[in-house]
Amino acid sequence: MAGVLSGFAVIAVVIGVGYVLGRRGTLGGQGGEVLTRLAFTVAGPALLFTTLARADLSVLFSARLLVTALSTAAVAGVFVTVGVLRRWGVGRTTIGALCSGYVNSGNLGIPIAAYVLGDASLVAPVLLFQVVLVTPAALTVLDLSRGGGRGSVGRMLLTPLRNPIAVGSLSGAVVSAAGWRLPGPVMNPLALMGAMSVPAALLAFGMSLHGKPVPGRGADRLPVLLSVALKSWGQPLVAWLLAREVFGLHGATLLDVVVTAALPGAQNLFTYASRYRVAESLARESVLLSTVVSVPVLVGVAAVLG
Repeated sequence: MAGVLSGFAVIAVVIGVGYVLGRRGTLGGQGGEVLTRLAFTVAGPALLFTTLARADLSVLFSARLLVTALSTAAVAGVFVTVGVLRRWGVGRTTIGALCSGYVNSGNLGIPIAAYVLGDASLVAPVLLFQVVLVTPAALTVLDLSRGGGRGSVGRMLLTPLRNPIAVGSLSGAVVSAAGWRLPGPVMNPLALMGAMSVPAALLAFGMSLHGKPVPGRGADRLPVLLSVALKSWGQPLVAWLLAREVFGLHGATLLDVVVTAALPGAQNLFTYASRYRVAESLARESVLLSTVVSVPVLVGVAAVLG
């Protein structure tokens, strides 16, 4: 309980500060956009590179992560199916699918893993899975959809190498896989820049809330509510069923995967939506609502399975 509330409190305070900055116009009319660009092109790639360069990629191969990957694919697949049937478009459907299954494994997942599960490292496999596989794949789709999907096969294959987030993630994974240990003069500046990523994204998110309608009541009402339902209830339920009935997980291990699946959507999804100027209101409202809804869900999961 304390870990859940502590993690949410930190996020709420920083988002609140961003909202005040947006309301007062402290950073000017383009302040939120500048913070988004900073997080997407500089701080985010630096954070992902330093995180993955020091990570043990062997944790990607485990039953726990397989449950996470399958539950993510399941809820994202539901959203994509509805998006295709409703003709929401590639960009909007991609952002919605991310909001349905991409968990806040960093600034919220780490404290909750530490205080609720007793080990912050338990969230590492999910973090690696998302930044090594999910993020580059989703951003490649967004890049290709923005370009009309035209071009040679070579151009399509090289698309991730033109995306800062994907480059940071993949470069860090290569360094870790090769067993390289980069010297302090290389890693320390990157770590310093990477430290700006989470606060910049949260501040930009808070600034974007000023002057906006109540979440879930605008033009994106259906995709917002669908993504929140899939994220907050669908993914934890699928994870529980897979972990218990398919992989035979019980006790603390079962709690780990369900708590991880019950984490809300990540704030950096709004950063991606803003960067590509697609489905921004969907990302903003879905992340906000899933964050609010996930509080009782996480408390309930911890009480029942803990």
